[in-house]
Amino acid sequence: MEEKGFEFMNIENNKAPNKLINEKSPYLLQHAYNPVQWYPWGKEALNKAREEDKLIFLSIGYSTCRWCHNMNRESFQDEEVGEILNKYFVPIKVDREEKPDIDKVYMTFSDAITGSGGWPLNLLLTPDTKPFFVGTYFPKRSKGQLNGLIELLEKSAEIWRIDKEKLMIESSNITEKVKEHFISYSSGDVKEDIFKDTKEGLLSIFDKRNGGFGYRPKFPMPQYILFLLEYGHKYDDEEAKKMAKNTLESIYKGGIFDHIGYGFCRYSVDEKWLVPHFEKMLYDNGLLAITYIKAYELTKELLYKEVAEKIFDFVIREMISKEGAFFSALDAETEGEEGKFYVFNYDEIIDVLGKEDGEFYCNHYDITKEGNFEGKNLPNLIGYDIESIDDKDKRHLEELRQKLFSYREKRIYPHRDEKILTSWNGIMISALAYGGKVFGNEDYINKAKKAADFIITNSIDKDGRLLSTYVDGESYNYGLLEDYTFFIYGLLVLYNVTKDLVYLKIGEKLNDDMLNLFWDEKRGGLFYYSNISEELVLRPKDAYDGATPSGNSIAALNMIKLYNITSNREFIDRVEEIIYTFGRDINNGPLGHVYMVMANMYL
Repeated sequence: MEEKGFEFMNIENNKAPNKLINEKSPYLLQHAYNPVQWYPWGKEALNKAREEDKLIFLSIGYSTCRWCHNMNRESFQDEEVGEILNKYFVPIKVDREEKPDIDKVYMTFSDAITGSGGWPLNLLLTPDTKPFFVGTYFPKRSKGQLNGLIELLEKSAEIWRIDKEKLMIESSNITEKVKEHFISYSSGDVKEDIFKDTKEGLLSIFDKRNGGFGYRPKFPMPQYILFLLEYGHKYDDEEAKKMAKNTLESIYKGGIFDHIGYGFCRYSVDEKWLVPHFEKMLYDNGLLAITYIKAYELTKELLYKEVAEKIFDFVIREMISKEGAFFSALDAETEGEEGKFYVFNYDEIIDVLGKEDGEFYCNHYDITKEGNFEGKNLPNLIGYDIESIDDKDKRHLEELRQKLFSYREKRIYPHRDEKILTSWNGIMISALAYGGKVFGNEDYINKAKKAADFIITNSIDKDGRLLSTYVDGESYNYGLLEDYTFFIYGLLVLYNVTKDLVYLKIGEKLNDDMLNLFWDEKRGGLFYYSNISEELVLRPKDAYDGATPSGNSIAALNMIKLYNITSNREFIDRVEEIIYTFGRDINNGPLGHVYMVMANMYL
């Protein structure tokens, strides 16, 4: 792979570093020269808080997060903020992608306390790590409706000084209420009409005009599309098929898809899919590739095959390491400006392509002198009947795209987070192997094998434990449930495609380990982190689907696959236990448990 100049966030090398300088995480390294004397999460920081009887300021984010960059520039690079944090608090920085268990636990508090969450996630904790305040982005000082960080810190430090007992009681009460209401699970049998309920629930939030679900911001929600494809096929439901196909076409036509360099951004800030949040994540592209492949497999419509292949073109070009594993993400911004890498002026297109070709391209891709995004243009096909483009025009548009791609390549690239995460690699391995089989493409299968072999070689320790993170030649952190389940899923898809028993045997072994490390013997289901991981203030189970599937649902899908291969009834018994453990939750909120609903469908 040709190396490119991916931008790394500016680091003030003229200043003395803090303790993050010895970390591997790109996100932590972005804060290594802050005046805030950050600690990584670990014994040193937690012991310091207890020994010095100080509050903990916990800040969680990731290296390609737009608002994390903003808060770093505005608050954490500020000397006054640094002075207050260093004097009265133990400041701890966490990369949510490196330590998703910590993020999961404290995001649970955010959901419970505020009803929402996001990144950067900032919390105030007592020395025993129990939170009493949570928020997301804070400017240095209050602005309009936004509370200022300095005011928050000064007020909290004063309350801790004069009435720490009140904060200790409050934080304990919050923790107990969260344990009682937010990490409790309702078991029971899943009702017989759950599939119909799920379809009707999706119909009630379907955007008939623009495709997709809900209003804005809009996420592609591949689990919804996959369910509708499966349901429509199984029950010959044309309405379900139409919702799925409409959404697949709409998100591809929108600016959320990069029509110059390919790949999907995380979500759209508007209901039409025009303006994306520009970061590109490995897991989004893997899950969407799987979805488009499934759509092609069921319908044989060429558009879906073309989109999946474009996703793979992007991933193989931009996201693959020299060893063959996959990097995590591309940033939303370059040179401090979100989307700068992706947008064009009308005159710029004309200059690059010439007047006749430029106007031809602009007419197809909604590029105008006025612009469609903050005075500039995001190439998109919204409102355009792509079926009306004949083969000759398609070939010509592709030639013009290649010219624009070559022109765009000269720009400063977004920062690329080069962590290799076991969980997200599992998703991309399964996507490539599946695509290779359906499309008859051996290169995709070989790419999947190479990535799987890398994880097997580098991210399983001498005791056979799966590790979650690989950076700069070293794997570390015990794997969480999603690492086990997503990687096992990738291995089982690879086995189904290649019939190589090595992948089946390793998948079976890791599945056995997963049950030993994560299974709740008292109440059933699988915990988010294992019994050999650090014990946190909560130990949740992962049943609710977010941007990625829940660990319990993929565990169930894996064991259905293992039963189909081995005919071992014990796998089905475990699947039934998992579904029963969360049964009433599934009944009450099927749209939050769609992968679990699909596991039940496959049973």
